[in-house]
Amino acid sequence: MSVSLKRASGAGILIALGIIYGDIGTSPLYTLQTILTEGGGVNKGLVFGAISCIFWTLTLQTTFKYVIITLQADNHGEGGVFSLYALVRRYGKFLVYPAIIGAGTLLADGIITPPITVTSAIEGLNMVKGLEQHIVPGNTLVVEIVLVILLLLFIFQRFGTKVVGGSFGPIMFLWFTMLGYAGIRQILLYPGVVAALNPIYGLRLLVEHPHGFWLLGAIFLCTTGAEALYSDLGHCGRHNIYWSWTFVKVTLVLNYLGQGAWAILQHKADLGGINPFFAIVPPQFLLVSVVIATVASIIASQALISGSFTLISEAISLGFWPRVKVKYPTEVRGQIYIPSINWILFVGCSLVVLYFRTSEAMTAAYGFSITVAMLMTTVLVFYYLRYIKRYPFWIVGAIVTVFVCVETSFFVANAVKLLKRLFFLVFEIGLITTMYVWYNARKVTLRLLTFTDIRPYLPQLVKLSQDLSLPKYSMHVVYLTRSSPHEIEKRIIDSIFDNPPKRADTYWLVNIERTDDPYTSEYDVDTLELEKVIRVNFRLGFRVQPRIGVMLRKVAEELASCGEIPKAGRPRDFKFVILERFLSYDNEFSAREGFILNTYFSILRLARSDSRAYGIDSDQAVIEKVPLVLTPLSKIQLRRVRR
Repeated sequence: MSVSLKRASGAGILIALGIIYGDIGTSPLYTLQTILTEGGGVNKGLVFGAISCIFWTLTLQTTFKYVIITLQADNHGEGGVFSLYALVRRYGKFLVYPAIIGAGTLLADGIITPPITVTSAIEGLNMVKGLEQHIVPGNTLVVEIVLVILLLLFIFQRFGTKVVGGSFGPIMFLWFTMLGYAGIRQILLYPGVVAALNPIYGLRLLVEHPHGFWLLGAIFLCTTGAEALYSDLGHCGRHNIYWSWTFVKVTLVLNYLGQGAWAILQHKADLGGINPFFAIVPPQFLLVSVVIATVASIIASQALISGSFTLISEAISLGFWPRVKVKYPTEVRGQIYIPSINWILFVGCSLVVLYFRTSEAMTAAYGFSITVAMLMTTVLVFYYLRYIKRYPFWIVGAIVTVFVCVETSFFVANAVKLLKRLFFLVFEIGLITTMYVWYNARKVTLRLLTFTDIRPYLPQLVKLSQDLSLPKYSMHVVYLTRSSPHEIEKRIIDSIFDNPPKRADTYWLVNIERTDDPYTSEYDVDTLELEKVIRVNFRLGFRVQPRIGVMLRKVAEELASCGEIPKAGRPRDFKFVILERFLSYDNEFSAREGFILNTYFSILRLARSDSRAYGIDSDQAVIEKVPLVLTPLSKIQLRRVRR
């Protein structure tokens, strides 16, 4: 299936339906039911107010903030909080912290979205005649079914979101069509329910209802997938999202109106645990609707999973996350698979199911993380609109003020759920701490790099290369460098001459620059000393997997064919000397520095090595250890005792 990400297409819209809208699309399964339950009794004021709040939340948060405004902030076609941060980071050093918090909370949300959607759908089987004795919320059978479904979904991720979206897209189209049809049937029975779209009913609910403001925690459930919508921009393309969202929003609103009409027509203060979503489905189609809802709930997990892959991939490139393995299952840009994150999410989802067991318990703990992520995105969007788009301050201020007021209200209403979701704090704190530590520790290690002018050393390198009294270390000796064109790290000079002297025909200095453009793949050559010292600068997009071993051999072959070096040699003629730091005992740290650096080196043991990260075969890599000394220990009290 050929998909265009630069313009809308039928295939692109279908894939967008399959990838992006599972979370938002399955929210009718539980949102209105939760509001009516927490509202304390069904009446016209509560129903109209709930629908009004849902409609305007979808309009302000999802449509206005994300679809209209935030989707403009694409970083060469990629979306997500880190892509947004990459666009605005030069306008404030502190912006790194909204990016870290936003990414951490969004990733944490990924471990509850799949369980709550799948569980709520499976529990719907309880309404099918003959299954009510077997499918009981929280029982072992329901938990086992949910776990099996989640396992299959996470296994399926390895084939890429093109496969996922292509297979799920038609099902989600059927799902949204069913939502709209079921809603229209009830609206025709009570057309007056359309008046609920008037914002005055929502304001009355929030102001006049005894628990009106706190119902925002339940109302927020209707838009929890909006942040993932932006994260999945690179998987589907902006224009495909624009057109597909129009269809999705119409069917969602129709379904919520239909549920509201049904609830009012019951003339009951208590619905007796009946889910309005399944109640508005024609009886003869109930089993079919439950099956479709179950499949749709499986698809609902996809937005957060694929969005999590995008976030981690960008975090690695921007220096926020340890290097882990990233796979590209298809030729479609933006579609990736990260095995370690996939299985971490699966374990987290499984623990959520085993801990909460019922969708009602999960709903009570849902929403807090994503409100924090939305607030952090709003901070970054302010800088994007003001400094990238250059809109007048008063316009940007007015827009952001609306977002902040709405999201702060949702945050406060969801804050009461904090005690119910202590289970997630460990996961959230772990994610945010990892990014905080990795970012700050890398700043420290880079700060300690000392550079020196390479030109005085060039004659010495030529002399070393021609010194036949020394054994030849390798035909080609390669170092990875972060230096400017006429500089070199002091530790590289020390390694070449002292540890032991490394005689070679050619010394290569390889610099890798990661660009904001995702798919740049180019290089330039700077011959510092003819045939002896050559610097190669690779410019690679943050989504290009570096294979420096293969890339450098290709460069050498091209230079040999041009006569710039005698010969390229075989793969085993290249030795990549990789300098790895370790934390020396000769340090005295402040509490903050000690925490950051000790944690960093602990995490580093779990990360991919430089040789694996840069695609260097193990037989070509030579590891040399270099001590990291931040603050040398100056005061050691020792007293000599004479015997």
